[in-house]
Amino acid sequence: MSARARLYTIGFTQTSAEHFFERLRRAEVERVVDVRLNNVSQLSGFAKRDDLEWFLSTIANIGYVHAPWMAPTDDLLGAWRADEIGWEEYETRFRALLVERRIEDHASVSDFDRACLLCSEHKPDQCHRRLVAEYLQRHWKGVEIRHLV
Repeated sequence: MSARARLYTIGFTQTSAEHFFERLRRAEVERVVDVRLNNVSQLSGFAKRDDLEWFLSTIANIGYVHAPWMAPTDDLLGAWRADEIGWEEYETRFRALLVERRIEDHASVSDFDRACLLCSEHKPDQCHRRLVAEYLQRHWKGVEIRHLV
C-alpha cells in the first residue's frame, strides 16, 4: 500500500537558516505545522512565528499554521526541562494528552500530506513532534513519517 500522506518533521536549532529552508524545499513540503506552545520567543531566531511565516512564504512558497493543540502543556514541558521527570514519563504523559485532546479530530489525513511538524529540538528522538507524528500515523493508515535532520 502506498502512503496516503507523507508527513515530515523538522527542528530549527543547531542549524543555519539556509540548511533549514533547503531541507524543506528539497522535501517539497507544502505547509509547516508549528507544534510549539511558545512560538514567539526571541530565542527562536529565524523561527519566530511572524518571521518564520514570512520566510516560508517568500523563500519557498510554503504555508504556515500554528497548532498549539499538538504542543505539551507548560507544566509538562517545564517538568521535563527541570529534570523533575525523565523522558519515559514525559512520553507517557504526552501521549495521554494527545489521546485526551483527540488531535486526529482537528484535521484530516489529507491536511497533513506534505506537511512538516516543526519544533525546536534538533533531532526527533526526544521531541514531542515525533510523538505527534507517530500518534497520527497510528490513527490514520498510510501515513509515512520522514524526519528532516
